[in-house]
Amino acid sequence: MTVHRPAAPRPSWRQRARDPGWGLLFVLPMLVLFVIFRYVPSLGAVGMSFTDYRLSGEFTFIGAENYERLFSDDLFVDSLRVTLLYALIYVPLTLVVSLATATMLHHVVRGRGLFRGLLFLPYVTSFVMAGIIWTWIYQSDGLINGLLERVGLGPAPFLTGNQAMVLGSLAVVSVWKSFGYSMLILLAGLKNIPGDVMEAATLDGAGAWGKFRRITLPLLKPVVFFVVVIETIAAFQVFDTIYVMTGGGPARASYGLVYMLYDQGFRFFDFGYAATIGVVLFFVVFLISLVQRYVLDRENT
Repeated sequence: MTVHRPAAPRPSWRQRARDPGWGLLFVLPMLVLFVIFRYVPSLGAVGMSFTDYRLSGEFTFIGAENYERLFSDDLFVDSLRVTLLYALIYVPLTLVVSLATATMLHHVVRGRGLFRGLLFLPYVTSFVMAGIIWTWIYQSDGLINGLLERVGLGPAPFLTGNQAMVLGSLAVVSVWKSFGYSMLILLAGLKNIPGDVMEAATLDGAGAWGKFRRITLPLLKPVVFFVVVIETIAAFQVFDTIYVMTGGGPARASYGLVYMLYDQGFRFFDFGYAATIGVVLFFVVFLISLVQRYVLDRENT
């Protein structure tokens, strides 16, 4: 006697839609576009750095000549030094301002959303507009020097003085413009700190500074590391503020790596050499990030 089993019901379209293959099919077009617009130009820049590519579109393969030229170029050494000095001013200042504002917002009970929006507002403005506004503020007859003259301290050459003065003034503008993003990241980290830990510290008699130094900062280390990395990358990529406010001056006091890349590519049309600067800049930032990661891992162990 033959037993006929009922045929299995065909899966519904909802069940078929749960197949991972369908998800990959929907994601694939955007993934392809991401690779095309993100990584293909990067690989093209690496290839271009081994050529003498010019505006005419003609080029020849020249091997590592651009790299040999770059590492023997005094202008590259000076621009790298300027970028490092700027980063040493900008990154710690951004971290302090972001952490201070995030801590204050964390303890605000009423109007937290309003204050958060106001503090984040500069981040959504353009660097060009911020540069124009702050150039007026820094002028000899601008707002800050007007206040300094009233107390007998002005005028100060914010954008025309020595290198430390110029880079510090530019860093203040960039901090004002960008700290809101890091503030929100740190604020999210503060919210993830368990409340019972802070309550236990309060019961043990710890003050506000003691809790911040012994509990908040250690628990925030991974978030702080992330902020330091992204702000270091931002410091090495600074261009808009310098272009609008100083043009790399005075006497190349603010002439950073990206400004040198811009000059070589869009002023002298030496695209092969400009691509070489971009490749070296990438590896410099990558190595600094590795060092920062190594330091954080050693502190955690």
